[in-house]
Amino acid sequence: MRDVKPLGKARPMPVRERRRPRAASRRADEAYALAESLRLDPADLDVESGEELRFCRDGIAESVLRRLRQGEFAVRDEIDLHGMTQDEARAALGAFLAEAVLQRRRCVRVIHGKGRGSGQRGPVLKSAVNRWLRRHGQVRAFCSARRNDGGTGALYVLLD
Repeated sequence: MRDVKPLGKARPMPVRERRRPRAASRRADEAYALAESLRLDPADLDVESGEELRFCRDGIAESVLRRLRQGEFAVRDEIDLHGMTQDEARAALGAFLAEAVLQRRRCVRVIHGKGRGSGQRGPVLKSAVNRWLRRHGQVRAFCSARRNDGGTGALYVLLD
């Protein structure tokens, strides 16, 4: 200890501003992106004829959607909307879903068609059904059906 010399007067260390953790910024960015996505104009949800549809509410496991897509849920009822106007299809689909929920049918099929008869407008009913089901409170998830059940012209819908 003989060779030890005092350092002298200690200088105060400069205080640095603490940066917010990146995770908080990321969460804020994701929350903003979610809020923006919910404000989409319904026209932004238009889909193409051969495009597969899929939707899953928060709290539904990805494995449930995968099982639905593979046709592992028994389809208890179906509705065919071919040839209907949008107003007719909306009313028919609303009544069908209400009855299915009332009868406790957990999985149903909605046939909307591929829109090949709609010309340049594209698949009108397919796009409309996509929007309506996303807004329906009793719909937990939906996805395009397997090829032998209608493929991209039909949906498996999982209800509460």
